Amino acid sequence: EYDWSFTDEVLPVMREMGLIPILDLCHFGLPDWVGDFQNEDWAKLFADFAEVFARRYTWIRYYTPVNEILVCAKFSGKEGIWNEQLKTDKAMIMAHANMCRATLLAIEGILNVRPDAVFFQSEAAEQFYERFPETRERVEHLNELRFMTFDFLYGHPPSGKFLLYLMDSGATKKMFQWFMEHGRRAAPHCVMGMDYYAANERLVHPDGHEEMVGPVLGWNTIARQYYDRYRRPMMLTETNSMDAQKGPDWMWKTWQNVEALRKEGVPVIGFTWYSLQDQVDWDIQLREIRGQVNQNGLYSLERKPNPVAQAFKDLCQRYHSLPIVESFPTCGMVGAIPSEMLTSDEAK
Repeated sequence: EYDWSFTDEVLPVMREMGLIPILDLCHFGLPDWVGDFQNEDWAKLFADFAEVFARRYTWIRYYTPVNEILVCAKFSGKEGIWNEQLKTDKAMIMAHANMCRATLLAIEGILNVRPDAVFFQSEAAEQFYERFPETRERVEHLNELRFMTFDFLYGHPPSGKFLLYLMDSGATKKMFQWFMEHGRRAAPHCVMGMDYYAANERLVHPDGHEEMVGPVLGWNTIARQYYDRYRRPMMLTETNSMDAQKGPDWMWKTWQNVEALRKEGVPVIGFTWYSLQDQVDWDIQLREIRGQVNQNGLYSLERKPNPVAQAFKDLCQRYHSLPIVESFPTCGMVGAIPSEMLTSDEAK
């Protein structure tokens, strides 16, 4: 049985207000009875839930089935922080595979209900750097690992070297072939979501420590790497500043990155500040309960606007008539783009 009490109360109000939701169905956690992301049965259970959800709320068209799959797999299976709290490559790869399988099965289930559904898959847009010769191989590995989610979800084969790593970590040929087949079917219905923060660019040290080095290449260059690999329309699905006073400046800089990509013909169809309100213990990835409020939202927990709120409002007013997508020279199936998102005026 599913408990719809919250969604039955909230979603109709959103609809009455004219808000168009992108439904995030799984965000870093699972019901206790499922266990954790090592549970291979969960993918089918989740897909069943997603299809039932779509049948209950048929007016909803846009979804993020599973949020930031690689981030969740790392913290749950490799870093020992969330969920199963394991610390092996095999656990990370298995958690990742289960989440990707759940996503693709959910996409298929929702498409049974809404053939015009569009899926915004968000993932961290990362870049790793070397300063020490002994870290070169590790950096190369991390810079391919960052693509793993979209490789699986869009059916893009990784390098032979990375494929061997997957096999050594518990993946099988049958599993890989399944993702290539189902991912290629799902890709035309997807928009690639990029989550970018200053912490996403990191220098790898010989002892394995990763040092946050802030914007080096910036989102523009990093996002271009992802676009060149997959040729999917994309959206900046998360960004923020941990310093409330610097929020407007960070927003302006990231918006300039969006503008630069669009001028190059890259179909960037959206820009999101994360989050609507301040977070608690977000700075330590919820490793423990400290109760530290992070002023990274548009609004405080008291519902008072932070400095970035006015800046975001100004940006929306200034660019509200800007065509979100001007051309699709290399996108493949244009049908993946929501028609009401072709221009901001239409989206209103």
